[in-house]
Amino acid sequence: MIVEQLQNVNDAQLAKAARTDTQLFDLLYRRHVTAVYRYCFAQTNCPTEAEDLTAQIFLAAWAALPRYNGRGSFAAWLFGIARRKCADFHRGRYRKPEEGLDTAVALPDPHIPSLEQQVYRQGVWDCIQQTLGACSPDRREAVYLRFWGGLSVAETAAAMRKSEASVKMLVSRAIAELKEKCV
Repeated sequence: MIVEQLQNVNDAQLAKAARTDTQLFDLLYRRHVTAVYRYCFAQTNCPTEAEDLTAQIFLAAWAALPRYNGRGSFAAWLFGIARRKCADFHRGRYRKPEEGLDTAVALPDPHIPSLEQQVYRQGVWDCIQQTLGACSPDRREAVYLRFWGGLSVAETAAAMRKSEASVKMLVSRAIAELKEKCV
């Protein structure tokens, strides 16, 4: 009953109250888990690793919740944690490289009806991955946060500790590069 009444409470107020109530933190979790998972999946390209990272991010957020001061967006604060966890993940992968995506390409996709569509989509996705991989880290991160994380420009700017104008320019230039190379 109380959780239903809190559906309209903003994240900052909810986060302050959630410091002592796990049910309230669960509500924050439900509000943001999909966007955090999408962001992690964009970073890892693996569902199980994205799930593990998502869980780690929310555990870290729960532990750090007393330090959330309520100034600024909760989503930006949460994605700041997500950025650091994903960076830690990638640092760990450089120490112990795993198999690439090439092994997954051979698996059939039951949702795509024709081979031509599958080849086309795979080609576009490969181009996007290569182009984003060649972009500056800031451009790549801005695109991941905006489109896979679902953050607003203001929230992306806060998570990246940049101005909104800078984020808009990073995203705009990344999109222009993707259009030029992949479309």
